[in-house]
Amino acid sequence: MRALLSEEVAGALRARIMSGELRPGARIRLEEVAAGLGVSITPVREALLTLRGEDMVELEPRKGYVVAPLSRQDILDVFQLQGDIAGELAARVATGIGEAQLAELRVAHSKVARARRAADVEAYEYEFHRAVNRMSRSRKLSWFLHTATRYTPARVYSADPGWREGMRADHEAVLAAFAAADADAARTAMTRHFTDGAERLVKHLDDLGIWDSPITVRGAGGTASTPAASPSGPGPAASDPSARRTVAG
Repeated sequence: MRALLSEEVAGALRARIMSGELRPGARIRLEEVAAGLGVSITPVREALLTLRGEDMVELEPRKGYVVAPLSRQDILDVFQLQGDIAGELAARVATGIGEAQLAELRVAHSKVARARRAADVEAYEYEFHRAVNRMSRSRKLSWFLHTATRYTPARVYSADPGWREGMRADHEAVLAAFAAADADAARTAMTRHFTDGAERLVKHLDDLGIWDSPITVRGAGGTASTPAASPSGPGPAASDPSARRTVAG
């Protein structure tokens, strides 16, 4: 149970970092995170150890944990990796999908296309991609995609009308490729679905100014404060323990 809790805390912090709510250089105070998420210090400490292993946070002498540097290229690299893996999985589905499976995906797409609440969009989008991954019969590759998509701040997308419109068009292109058994078209459409996410996230972070506004964090005995949102403050990531847009089947 504790391991699961620490994973949820890590997911919440990961989403806040990737969405720009916690900016590079921001100090993460264990007590504030624990209070904000309603947990004890122990799972927060374990979560930060996990994130340190992912190069999401750094441990600095006399300061504690701070958010690690994050660049535009980092965002592009993560989403390119996601797109390459997801594209390959989609291509595999296209070569062997049956009518019953195609009908299942159309139903899943219909649900996400009709959804209005951000939480529903996230849930149905997750189910659509989970079904695609399951149909690929590629458990290990799907697992790698699941790992990569942990860095997707799902709420940034589900609340964006432009992304929703693009998502529906991408799904329809993927379904058309599946119906035509066109592996190349399926790969192209699915890869675009993910790389579009990179462009939108970079623009979101550009608008927040995180690349050009270094943060001064409060150190031991210091007086400066950070303009970034507090890790214990309310935010969409608190109820979004992981960016789970795509998972292994």
